[in-house]
Amino acid sequence: MPKQSPADLAFEITFFESVLRRDRRATEVIELLGALYTRAGRMPEGLQMDRRLVRLQPANPTAHYNLACSLALVKRKRDALRTLHRAVKLGYRDFHWMTHDPDLETLQSLPEFAQLLDLLKPSS
Repeated sequence: MPKQSPADLAFEITFFESVLRRDRRATEVIELLGALYTRAGRMPEGLQMDRRLVRLQPANPTAHYNLACSLALVKRKRDALRTLHRAVKLGYRDFHWMTHDPDLETLQSLPEFAQLLDLLKPSS
């Protein structure tokens, strides 16, 4: 994804916030805002959007994965691992991305993270 200028990022955030005010359950907008807030360094707001999406879509593995990423970014490692396990249980399977996702960097040294990756590792 190309790097956005702070002005472009702020414009997109303002735009999608206005859309969300009109439709508080617009899951696509909630997901976009979560990513935009995180990209803008607004981690608490990104976390809030990810939690909101999980409440609206409790069976969505990607929503749980994104929530785990937000929790990891705010250094809530145990909560992030628990949520990541939930994402996998619900069907999240992107082993390659999980091993390279910079959002999960704070978890990579934990044995529990390695164990979770072992469950997903493609067989050779």
